[in-house]
Formats: sequence, C-alpha cells, structure tokens
Amino acid sequence: MRKKYNRHTNLITIIAIICMLFNLHSNLHANVPDSLSGKNFQIELRISPSFFIHHHKEMRRYDAHFPIYEICFQKATFGKLYWESFYNYPSVGFTFLYSELGHIEPIGKVFAFYPFINFTLNKSKINSINFRFGAGIGYLTKKFDRLENYHNTSIGSHLNAAFSITFEYRRLLTERLNLALFAGLTHFSNGATRAPNNGINIMVAGISAAYHLQKPNSYLKNDLSSEEHPFKIRNNNLSLYFAFSYSVKDLDEYMGYKMHWSVYNLSVNALKRISYLSKIGIGLDLVYDESDTVILKIKNIDYSNNFKILKPGINIAYELMFGQTSFLFNFGFRVAGQDRSEGLLYQKLALKQNFSKHLFAMVSLTTHFACADYIGFGIGFKLDGKNKKTFNSQF
Repeated sequence: MRKKYNRHTNLITIIAIICMLFNLHSNLHANVPDSLSGKNFQIELRISPSFFIHHHKEMRRYDAHFPIYEICFQKATFGKLYWESFYNYPSVGFTFLYSELGHIEPIGKVFAFYPFINFTLNKSKINSINFRFGAGIGYLTKKFDRLENYHNTSIGSHLNAAFSITFEYRRLLTERLNLALFAGLTHFSNGATRAPNNGINIMVAGISAAYHLQKPNSYLKNDLSSEEHPFKIRNNNLSLYFAFSYSVKDLDEYMGYKMHWSVYNLSVNALKRISYLSKIGIGLDLVYDESDTVILKIKNIDYSNNFKILKPGINIAYELMFGQTSFLFNFGFRVAGQDRSEGLLYQKLALKQNFSKHLFAMVSLTTHFACADYIGFGIGFKLDGKNKKTFNSQF
C-alpha cells in the first residue's frame, strides 16, 4: 500500500534547503540580471512533514506521515496602496505544491497551484507572527472508481479545489533572508461536482526560507486624518449587490447515479461601509437545486410543483476588501424549501473581483458547516447610494 516514510531523508532535505538559501544570500544578487529581478520579489521554499486528519471513518485506513513540498513566488507589499499599510504590509503570491501522500495507492499523488495572501499580525520587523490563506486548484492522480479504485471514498474527480490555512513564526536573519516555522491545514475537495466528495484534510507543520532578489523597499506609512482612519465607522449609504451564479452537483455514485445536476443561485446583498476596509449588512438567497428532486423521490416525499424546490434564505453578510478584490462572507438560514436534509443553516464564502465600478465576477463555496455543498461561478452588478465623500479606489 505505501512505502515507509524516511524521516532522515527529509531532515537532510530541510538542512540542504537552508544551506542553499544562505548561499544564495551571498552570491545571487551578483548573478541575477536586472531584467529578471525586482524589488520586494521573493522566492520561498517550504517543506512540511504532514499526516491525514481522519475526519471520516474511511480515512482511518490511511495512517501515513509524508512530506509536502512547496515553492512560492511572492511579493512583499510596502504601502504603495493604502490597504497594504492598513493590513500591516502582507505578502501576496502563488505556490506550486507537490506531495506523494504517503505512497498510498488509492489516493495517489497531488499537484496544486494556488494564490495566497500572508498577513502579519504584529508590528515587529524582525520577529513576526503571520496568518497565511490560499485557495486554488489541486490535481490528484487517483480518484474513486467503483470497479478499480473503490477504496478511495474521499475524492471523486482529478481536479479539486485546494485550500491552505497556516499560522507561522517568521524571523528576519538578514535584510533579504528570513526563515519561518509554520503549522496549519491543507484541504482538497471538488465541492460536490463529482461524488464521492468527503475530501482530504492534511495537518501540516514545517519550515520555510524566503529570499529577496533585491534590496526590499522601505515601508511607506500612510497617515490619514481621524475622519479617514480605516477602522473609523462612517455614515454612508447602502451598496446593493445583485449576483447570479451557476453550479454543478453530482449525486452519490454508490447509489448508481452518474448524472450531473444544476444549481442556480440568485442573491442580493445590501451592505453598508463601516470602514475603508469593510462592509456589513444583510443578504437574500434564492436557490434552485435540481438534485433535490431526486432526493425527495428517494425519501418518498411528494411535492406538488417545482416551486416547492426553491430554497429562499436570509443571511448576515460581511465584506473584507483588498483594493478591487474582496472576500464576501454570508452566514444564513433557509426559511423554506421541501428538502431539509442538509439542515437549515448555511455558510457561503465568495471571492469577488471588480472589473468596473458596477460589474464584478465571483467564485463562491456554499457549505453546511464542515460539509461542502457546491461551488458556484457567477457575475454581478453593484448599485451604490450617493456618498458624502468619494473613497480612494486604491483601497
């Protein structure tokens, strides 16, 4: 099933990575052409001995420890945009991830690519505590097959969403080189686009080394007046967000279904700006999930027409902004709908990208606490009330 995890080999790998970064510190600047280097641009190498979290009983058979390798390309912000200094100069970038996942045959290997943002939680420039969040795409080489790979009940498709959450302690060794110790969680699942979709949760803990290709820029401190402070509550009119998203779901293959079912979601959010960085308000969702018709038939529940399938919901909404990109969080309650098998409470996390003052696109994940329901892709339109003061678009 799997090969023995060689801890000594990976310890040597960690030491080799650190030594290589120290060597880069002494000679890389002289060898890298100016056209390939850039201020505040960093390369980071990360290795983390990891293990599966047995969040469902089928995972208990996979009792393995294994390394995860990452190479990251990132840029340290220095306050060029207002939001950078207000979030204490986070780093933004993207990661390439690879792991053999303990050489377990039903699971296979994983390759992933995801953008991330790394927030600094304290003010020190030498020692920092950071929170890092990333989301992207993962490819697992093995997936469920009812005949050839029926032991893999975690992953039903090769392509999956990849999520990474880590906390880290980072130490600046020189002006360009820093080391970090980190621990966190990595998750892979397909959002029910293909069953089974129990997902894979991995606990990670490791070491990383990051190197600036050039001398980094000095921090720029953006001082605003008391009325413009990013955390000062302001009286501004509501913004209305109208969005439509489309999703695809798959029912459990153990029950013999191979069809995909569409999910349509119409949402409206009324948000009031409470600072330069955030908005809060309420939202309404209207969901039509075609797979509910099959669930109701299986449970022998009669419904007179398809309007009984509609799931209206009301939620509390919060938006956290990073310039033209933002995260939108909704925590809601289904007020109607014939199928209640997934519960009445739901949560939705959306990544929203503005293309103009009124038009935006979004990718959202709807869950019922730890259980992912579906991933939606949508477009939307924003209407703003008349503000007493125009906000800086650079936020």
